[in-house]
Amino acid sequence: MDERTGAGAQPAADEIKNIRERIDEIDGTIIDLWLERSRLSQQVGRTRMASGGTRLVLSREREIVERFREALGPDGTQVALLLLRAGRGPL
Repeated sequence: MDERTGAGAQPAADEIKNIRERIDEIDGTIIDLWLERSRLSQQVGRTRMASGGTRLVLSREREIVERFREALGPDGTQVALLLLRAGRGPL
């Protein structure tokens, strides 16, 4: 039994290690994109408010939530809400 992977045989342990390496790469990309999206969203908010606009545009937020829900199902709603919060802060 490989303690790091939980696999019972070495070929499976090697396969799991390779898959996990790719998962870690994807996680890094997701984190980088999350941070970039958050910065851009904050920039949009600052620009909008500096021009005398509103802090939020609820129709835009609904579009985003719906896009994620359609693509990811019920969990997409939660992902979208977390992304929105990261960009604008809590309501």
